[in-house]
Amino acid sequence: MRDSMTENTNETTTAVAEARAYRKTRRGYVVSDKMQKTVVVEVEDRVKHPLYGKVIRRTSKVKAHDEAGNAGVGDLVLIMETRPLSATKRWRVVEILEKAK
Repeated sequence: MRDSMTENTNETTTAVAEARAYRKTRRGYVVSDKMQKTVVVEVEDRVKHPLYGKVIRRTSKVKAHDEAGNAGVGDLVLIMETRPLSATKRWRVVEILEKAK
């Protein structure tokens, strides 16, 4: 009886994991690390102008959770979308791609 129950729960957890939406990932540069366990990351998005066709660089700043506190100003980081962690924090640092020189 127990084995069938655990198999059922394992099947449902994998089904939930597969049904969960795709999480966005972005690359950006850390512009501030003054907060505890939080870094501000500037993410660049390149979009083509609808009429003229010129590629425009648009930047936005997002707050990302950095549990270990390893990321510093100037580091290139990979961030991933996550559940809301605070009023303004919806991203987390996955890895540091390049340390600042």
